[in-house]
Amino acid sequence: MPEQAHQQQPQLIQTGDGSHSLYNPALDETYHSHHGALQESQYVFIRMGLDAWRAKQPHAESLSVLEIGFGTGLNALLALHWALQHKVKVHFTTLEPYPVSLETAKQLNYPQLTEGEKDFLRLHEAPWEEDVLLYDYFILHKKKQKLEEAALAEAAFDVVFFDAFAPNKQPELWEKALLEKTIRFMAPAALLTTYCAKGQLKRDLRDAGLQVETLPGAPGKKEMVRGSKA
Repeated sequence: MPEQAHQQQPQLIQTGDGSHSLYNPALDETYHSHHGALQESQYVFIRMGLDAWRAKQPHAESLSVLEIGFGTGLNALLALHWALQHKVKVHFTTLEPYPVSLETAKQLNYPQLTEGEKDFLRLHEAPWEEDVLLYDYFILHKKKQKLEEAALAEAAFDVVFFDAFAPNKQPELWEKALLEKTIRFMAPAALLTTYCAKGQLKRDLRDAGLQVETLPGAPGKKEMVRGSKA
């Protein structure tokens, strides 16, 4: 993403389900669906990601998640609560080269909507570049890196949250080479889930070896994509 896209502070907005998101004026893009940030994250990343993985691995006691784009921290908050609910130990690694400020994060209303105020602040206040044990069931590792720069263990992650800005706004992250790199980080039988359903994305994921499903999208969106590693 161009550096100038981050010189302006993101602006707080309210989405259709009452939850907040942020608007990046330089990119003319929001961090979530304007139809509803909370319901989008719950559907795309929790229901179609973590719940789907759990259905295939009902007796697993732990899993590793890789998130492309920490953003507002909403996905991490929902994953933390999922880990506590299911008593599955989640090691959550997230890449974010341009973190939002703590001041901005404190304006977001996710804690009020999810009863997670303490948890949300801990996610944002956690130090970078190290494992942080937030609960016995949740370890957070934030990396202030671009996906292009990330050197992660291969075959290490069970679920990937691919939550970059849209391809027409952040095209470099959706290039085939970076998708192939991401897939190398995925363990056998791992899932990749994303709100995007572009035809080119589906073709590239298939070419890279994933089995690709086109699923109904989050409310207000027609479709989304999930890929699984054979």
